[in-house]
Amino acid sequence: MIEGLSPKPHVGDLTLDELRSTLAALGEPAYRADQVFGWLYKKGAVDFEAMSNLPKAFRAKLAGAFRCGPLEVFGVARAKDRTEKHLFRLADGPCIETVLIPAGDRITICVSTQVGCRRACAFCASGRNGFVRNLAPSEIVGQVLPFRAGEGADVTNIVFMGMGEPFDNFDNVARALRILNAPQGLGIAARRMTVSTAGLIPGLLRFKELDLQVNLSISLHAPTDAVRGELMPVNKKYPLEKLIAAAKDYSAGGGRKITLEYILFRGINDRVQDADGLARIAARLKAKVNLIPYSPVSGLPFERPGEAEIQAFIGRLEQIGTPVSLRSSKGRDIQAACGQLAGAYLKGNS
Repeated sequence: MIEGLSPKPHVGDLTLDELRSTLAALGEPAYRADQVFGWLYKKGAVDFEAMSNLPKAFRAKLAGAFRCGPLEVFGVARAKDRTEKHLFRLADGPCIETVLIPAGDRITICVSTQVGCRRACAFCASGRNGFVRNLAPSEIVGQVLPFRAGEGADVTNIVFMGMGEPFDNFDNVARALRILNAPQGLGIAARRMTVSTAGLIPGLLRFKELDLQVNLSISLHAPTDAVRGELMPVNKKYPLEKLIAAAKDYSAGGGRKITLEYILFRGINDRVQDADGLARIAARLKAKVNLIPYSPVSGLPFERPGEAEIQAFIGRLEQIGTPVSLRSSKGRDIQAACGQLAGAYLKGNS
């Protein structure tokens, strides 16, 4: 239980199967859970009283067993490219950041999975204030719900690339994925969701057993242990060879193809030999590369490469035959790009 909150569980923390089992124990038929899911995720109900076609006695029973309610929107920033960064304040005080990214007919939501982060990657803002706590499933899914109600603009894709390391909060992330994917819930196709990890091997092994065709993205950012270890402390526990072996096992076990996320830093990992090393890893994993020019974070010493260096790096990968795409840095003017999400913890930082 999260300190400062009601001891009653949030109804949004349960998957459909879990809610069915819980309501059965309360003497209710299984279809009641489907009705509740429909109200929460299809109709956007924010309290039990709004579930008007449910018997009054059942609504009272729900209110006695669960709490309900949306995340509080604490602030919204809108970029020139129409990217939006939403600051949500959680019930116990801290804030998390969520990003809406429009691109053509796609609307992608980048959700957070933790308040802060344990991984302390050298280039990322999320872990600079340390780790506070994991997000509950209702707090992960709750970041998507406000956008599902938008006029004529529905969510098409969800990426778990916001604040936190998803595999450090595996159980709650797995529940959130099932709620998002359930036809009775939000009905987001598994293939339209992507979970990104810094390379936590135990989580990767569990992810393979999840039995959902959700995309996997690995934040690589360097082709050698020496450089990756400086950028990402997780590499010291899970070095590249062990990570590559686990990723190969994931693919061989029927998992989806892997994407390698690679942030380009000027003078650190943007040389020809770095491109060659990245290409070798991608070939071993039969993976595609998503290249991301660094978006500066205040107070950190890293720099974005120039356009010529970026294009030269892409050209080298293409010359070798590595599938590569360049991710445009959306929302840079509102600090909403990759690695820039930090949250406002309200305790001296609001």
